[in-house]
Amino acid sequence: MRKFNGIAYLAAVLALSLTPVSAKADTTKKLTYAVYTGGLHVVMADLDVKLDHNGQYSAFVSAETHGFLGKLAPWSGTFKTTGDMKENGFFPKQHESVAIWRGEDDQKTYDYDGQGNLTNFKEVEAGKEKPKKDLAVDLINNTTDILSATLKVMHSLGKGGTCSSSDDIFDGKRRFALKFKPVSDTVLESSRYNIYGGQAKKCEVMVEPKGGKWHKKPRGWMSIQEQGMEKGALPTIWLGKMKDSDLFVPVKLKVKTAYGTLMMHLVEAS
Repeated sequence: MRKFNGIAYLAAVLALSLTPVSAKADTTKKLTYAVYTGGLHVVMADLDVKLDHNGQYSAFVSAETHGFLGKLAPWSGTFKTTGDMKENGFFPKQHESVAIWRGEDDQKTYDYDGQGNLTNFKEVEAGKEKPKKDLAVDLINNTTDILSATLKVMHSLGKGGTCSSSDDIFDGKRRFALKFKPVSDTVLESSRYNIYGGQAKKCEVMVEPKGGKWHKKPRGWMSIQEQGMEKGALPTIWLGKMKDSDLFVPVKLKVKTAYGTLMMHLVEAS
């Protein structure tokens, strides 16, 4: 399952941008993405995001293996976050992730105090809740979730800033910093793979371990990141502004691995 958790993370990152600069009315958006490698369509990802006039937000991302890969390796994953948007950022109240591999699921639930601190963590694997463990304060305090951290980045872009950002996240075992680094402004052309054409912000994405139980041999996202670095490139995301709104949304993502290049394209927006 770990191999596809890396892809799930990429899908989750796509949920980062569906937030307007201000929230005078309820906003609901849905985007659909397709992931290709070696010319094969291997993963589909959908996301729904809502920001209401009271400053509350929710984001839901789902992804699953597609086509031949879907039959060979039936995997699916979901991410869901609810929280409050404040002047100084996005603060989750609850984040849930579920990964299903060959019929067996791994569900994680994170509860937050709305001020940037984790208050409870629960993991259910194959229908059985794992025993709770005391979590070290230095692992969980001043942390957020993937979706909220990346929403903050897009809010910065919407205000005319850059994607430069670093936020700490606890995933149940490890603490890490999710970092975005601006690369350049560019122009993308639409194609048969991608519906977006226009100005875009190009940014690199990086994870930096900061504590907890990390494997000696990189797995999941860290494995993907290391493979990309060996190829001379970190995972890269392009964000563009939709014509019918002030939103910056992910429109393309590129990840180089030892087995080839993963490309994620925007295929539908509503």
